[in-house]
Amino acid sequence: MPHRVVVLALDGALPFELGIPQRIFGRSLGTESGGRGRKLYEVVTCSIRPPGPVRTDADFAVLVEHGPEALATADTVVVPASYELGPVFEEGRLTEELAAALALVRPGTRMVSICTGSYVLAAAGYLDGRPATTHWSSADHFQRIFPQVRVDPDVLFIDDGDVLTSAGVAAGIDLCLHLVRRDHGAAVANEIARRTVVPPHRDGGQAQYIHRPLPEPQFATTTAARAWALTRLDRPILLRDMAEQEAMSVRTFTRRFREEVGISPGQWLTQQRVERARQLLESTDLSIDQVARDAGFGTATSLRQHLQAALGVPPTVYRRTFRSSADA
Repeated sequence: MPHRVVVLALDGALPFELGIPQRIFGRSLGTESGGRGRKLYEVVTCSIRPPGPVRTDADFAVLVEHGPEALATADTVVVPASYELGPVFEEGRLTEELAAALALVRPGTRMVSICTGSYVLAAAGYLDGRPATTHWSSADHFQRIFPQVRVDPDVLFIDDGDVLTSAGVAAGIDLCLHLVRRDHGAAVANEIARRTVVPPHRDGGQAQYIHRPLPEPQFATTTAARAWALTRLDRPILLRDMAEQEAMSVRTFTRRFREEVGISPGQWLTQQRVERARQLLESTDLSIDQVARDAGFGTATSLRQHLQAALGVPPTVYRRTFRSSADA
């Protein structure tokens, strides 16, 4: 059976965030031996009340066809943002209606929040003593209301195993793609990203708020250097080589790169090489040594170290996991 994702629609929901799980999980298809796609997830939206309309922060309501009992059937629960959280936002306290709904969630269910949906998880106790994030503009308030949570305001999302939280708006897309990648591998996640016309991978540790996300007209960008680097990941790439692509000094290029991307050139290169290694491990029978060379890590030892740091597993385990999943 497909993995069941239940999205909790609360009054004051933001339509964009509310629609992210359906767009990402609802379009995720695997490949069976006959070449036909199969649904990997079933997405259901529910309310904390009986089926009916739920207010949004726009000039329309959404008609939700499932009540809170759907939460008892979830493998993953997603709580998107809402602008009408009332005592949850103001006091860190669940309403009786919301508490009763969340009490239906089975132990071991994966819990996910998008943007200020993290207030709901925190008020329910899911984030006690754990790292979490939320929209950068609410981070200070969130920490004051929930001092027991280890808030990181600077990242796009945090994966703490069975509880995951994201920053605002588009970071919810990044988190959902990360879950697809975690569940079914990079190839499936990248295909969803292509259909959704979004970057296939933004690391959770990337900066949430970039002071100059779009360069001012009088400044050059680092786009050409990044495109150049992606065509030669299997070869050594020095910082000065990337800077030369933009005719910048290393110092200027490094500053401009961080302003545009949110991380250093070295961190970005490592992320791209890890992503390339994942694709090769999932889709080819190349030896670990060859994967390491093609991804730019040089040696199998270096590949193991970087994959272990990024994913928590060595290359052989990663390949076996996703090959077994594909065969199944």
